[in-house]
Amino acid sequence: MSSLTALLPVVPALGWAVHARWLHGRLTTARRDPLTGLWTREAFTRRARRRLRDPRAVVVLADVDHFKQVNDTHGHAAGDVLLATVASRLAHGTTPGGVVGRLGGDEFAAVVIDRDGTMPDRLHILARVLARPVDTAPAVHTTVSLGWVRAADHPGEDLSALLRRADEAMYAAKRSGRSGPRRARLGRLLGSVAGRRPGRRGAA
Repeated sequence: MSSLTALLPVVPALGWAVHARWLHGRLTTARRDPLTGLWTREAFTRRARRRLRDPRAVVVLADVDHFKQVNDTHGHAAGDVLLATVASRLAHGTTPGGVVGRLGGDEFAAVVIDRDGTMPDRLHILARVLARPVDTAPAVHTTVSLGWVRAADHPGEDLSALLRRADEAMYAAKRSGRSGPRRARLGRLLGSVAGRRPGRRGAA
């Protein structure tokens, strides 16, 4: 048998392998937000649910403060740069092992594994990092409100419920006018907040 004949069965298999890799790349790209490169809501949800199997999981919600004002003052291109910068800093600040997604608009979510119990300190540092001006546009900056919740504090609650708790904490931080993360309180969810997310941004 010639060497060419021996290679013939390999060619279709090689073609399928290349096609499968190309298809996987396209699917991965489709699950990424085109502006920030973070996971889309659907892709984030699938990965976040897996992270929540770890009892050390922490759910974080982030919302850019005064984002409309940034757009109005500096233009939408500057607003896009700000969102991309926040996304990059958030992704860096929640590694290793974290998963981060853009839920929509100027709202982001993450699930992080708190391996050493330092999450409160890490989030305070992250809040300061997120408030720094954009490197390429020093005039473009604002604070980012953070709300967070430990999954272990609310056993049996799924991702949607934990995101609502983080949402409640985040809006408490935003209303307080203080920069810095706010931890979700223990006890039941506030009814007005629990019912707000599906109407405003869609359930996770």
